[in-house]
Amino acid sequence: MTYVVITAVVLIALNLVCTRLSQRLFYENKESAMIEKCQLASDELSTLDVWNNSTVSNVLGQLESLRASRLIVTDQSGLCIYDSTGTSLGSYTLLPEILGACHGNDVFSWKYHDGAMISRASTPIISYGTIAGCVYVAEYDTSQGAVIDLLLHTIARITVILEIGVFLFALLYSRHFSHRMRAILNSMHIIQKGSYDQKVSVGGHDELTILANEFNDLTERLQTSEEKRRRFVSDASHELKTPLASIKLLTDSILQNDMDAETMREFVEDIGSEAERLNRMTAKLLSLTRVDIQEPPESELIRIFPTINRVVRMLRPVAERSSVEILAELEQDSTVLITEDDLYQIVFNLIENGIKYNRTNGSVTVRVDRTEDFARLTVADTGVGIPEDALDHIFERFYRVDKARSRQTGGSGLGLAIVRAIVQRNRGDIQVESTPGSGTVFTVTFPIFDMEVDET
Repeated sequence: MTYVVITAVVLIALNLVCTRLSQRLFYENKESAMIEKCQLASDELSTLDVWNNSTVSNVLGQLESLRASRLIVTDQSGLCIYDSTGTSLGSYTLLPEILGACHGNDVFSWKYHDGAMISRASTPIISYGTIAGCVYVAEYDTSQGAVIDLLLHTIARITVILEIGVFLFALLYSRHFSHRMRAILNSMHIIQKGSYDQKVSVGGHDELTILANEFNDLTERLQTSEEKRRRFVSDASHELKTPLASIKLLTDSILQNDMDAETMREFVEDIGSEAERLNRMTAKLLSLTRVDIQEPPESELIRIFPTINRVVRMLRPVAERSSVEILAELEQDSTVLITEDDLYQIVFNLIENGIKYNRTNGSVTVRVDRTEDFARLTVADTGVGIPEDALDHIFERFYRVDKARSRQTGGSGLGLAIVRAIVQRNRGDIQVESTPGSGTVFTVTFPIFDMEVDET
């Protein structure tokens, strides 16, 4: 309704403007014509030596173009010498136009009244360089009044029609707008109840359409997040249930059976292994949670080589136990903007995976090179590789290509999910290439920040 009020006000203003413009046009045309008549009579009367009703009547009678509803001639004091109606003859006529002309001004005025245009004009009579009197002309023009009246009525009718049209349009648009808005609100109420598959279709190309599209994008993200949450909870419950079930089974066996010390020791060692596996899994879950919900820590400019060397030293004993060799091909160091803990975790997880899923007497090669703008970390192994249909899923939480082998090696399916989350959080990118039976190559790239860094 606000638009209707504004439009109505605008139309009324346009009506007034059009009326004023039409009246102004009439005013200018009429003024020049009326002043011209007065000046014509003034020029003729200025030659008279004797001024009285008779002499003035004779002069004005000879002017055929001087036609008016009323014609008055006064002397300098305003005393009426001639009046075409005879009303003011011999008396002082103190009309505003006459007073103005007696002071040496050309005066014009007009007004529209009762369907007629009343115009008045007056000019001074100059005789021998002095003001001898004035000529006053008045016209009562019904034909011009009819034109003005028709114009005003036409403008008023057009304004009323436009206002009705605007009101009807606003009413229809308001109903249409309300219907579309109700559709969005109803969808919001449905979403509040947990149904995230709700979509809104309102049509059009206005702001509501943009709102509906944003709403649909939001519901899609909510639905995706909800599906991930449910899958995460389900996977986490399943993964946590397995070691817990093993621990319970082992403890029940110890309690319900008489066994020698050696067998009991084996059972306790198995319980410890399952507990350690459970501990690793919960630690990685907590790590993922911190990556998801915590604000990223303040990054710092660090070199890549020192962190890689530290990880290699930590994992070399693990690799030797698995008969896997770690090769570090570090040619040109680069400075990246990241926290040392994040970089350490990325390198550690990738090299650890390369060791776990490698072959006996295999190798894990760590390379660092650079392009003009990016530093590239490559971790390549000679392991069993990843099937092509699994490449799109290896960064998903709890996804494992070979579940049986993952459990044997202590894998939880969370390491690569953590790596990708950390890489993306630090403005990086991670890619994977693999050939089944020949090995896997992970490539991580970060923007380079070439600045002097204190390495002491």
